[in-house]
Amino acid sequence: MSKQAYKFRLYPTRKQVQVLAWMLDRCRELYNAAVQERRDAYRMTGKSITYYDQANQLPEIKEIRGEYQDIHSQVLQDVLRKVDKSFKAFFARCKRGDTPGFPRYKGKGHFDSFTYPQVGFSLTHDNRVCLSKIGSVKLKLHRQIRGTIKTCTIKREGDSWFVVFACEVDHEPLEESYEAVGIDLGLLHFATLSDGSTIENPRYYRKAEKRLERLQQALSRKKRGSTRRHKVVKQVAKAHRKVANQRKDFLHKASRQLVNTYGLIVFEELQPKNMSKRPQPKPDENGKYLPNGAAAKGGLNKSIVDAGWAMFQQFCIYKAANAGRTVLFVNPSYTSQRCSGCGTICKKDLSERWHSCGCGTELDRDVNAALNILALGRRVQAAQAS
Repeated sequence: MSKQAYKFRLYPTRKQVQVLAWMLDRCRELYNAAVQERRDAYRMTGKSITYYDQANQLPEIKEIRGEYQDIHSQVLQDVLRKVDKSFKAFFARCKRGDTPGFPRYKGKGHFDSFTYPQVGFSLTHDNRVCLSKIGSVKLKLHRQIRGTIKTCTIKREGDSWFVVFACEVDHEPLEESYEAVGIDLGLLHFATLSDGSTIENPRYYRKAEKRLERLQQALSRKKRGSTRRHKVVKQVAKAHRKVANQRKDFLHKASRQLVNTYGLIVFEELQPKNMSKRPQPKPDENGKYLPNGAAAKGGLNKSIVDAGWAMFQQFCIYKAANAGRTVLFVNPSYTSQRCSGCGTICKKDLSERWHSCGCGTELDRDVNAALNILALGRRVQAAQAS
């Protein structure tokens, strides 16, 4: 069994939109109150309270605040589970020595979903979803839902509403494939395969950058709290959402094509989060800062984030697991410098795009790296088999 999410557009009536927005506000209030209670309890007693301590208070809260009786009980419980998860993640980061990042309060417009974790929802035969305490809402059921629906999440994105069904589905293995491929992820080409083919980089954010810049400039000219500023905020969010949707669509299609074709897919074990960090400042002995290439690195960071390497690898992993394929990760050290023909280290700058070795191997730098990645992956697979 594996988990799969199905996302559909909702078309609520004007009255239902008001109810949904009202429920989001109440859930946000409960979230912030639960965070505050945990902070106060720890400050006063030195002990943290648990999810069950807070969940047991819900009947009393409903008596004091009657409006919470108009929200399904499991929706409120799920809000408290979100608080519990955020604090558990905080303590885990503290234990690992990472930057803690204490759980924050949710401001207005920063709490955009609520979940029915078990019951309180159902699908009808006429493409509607029945939600407890809300009613029957029309949705666009553009594909068939497979498996068993476990949870139902209502999500707001700008002025649009969506429903996300999390389902448990059976694995559907594809026909066995003995083809293998090594993949070198890059920026000139999104991906270069060991067979010499490439997947071109669509650069969706770069293409939308001018429009986003104009919208941001228009936003900066509007008075805070004004109706016009609110309109431009929606336009900016919509433009960013379009770029994100375009990127996800491209990554889903590219990962699906790879999984359908190859039985073994090998990637470099990259760390995009670390690769896109800004350079550290370089102060001199007089306290002034020396040039550190921050401007050039900023452009590179933007391109790395725009490519979405980590998301692409995650899509390949879960699609491969469902299809019975194998995805491996290898050490990226010297994959571009090592000759795929003889194994000699041929050092070259990033500007050199052609690999040339004394053994006679002549090919594109990225194809050479992809061949090395595939060779490393086969060794890892053989070691695992033995």
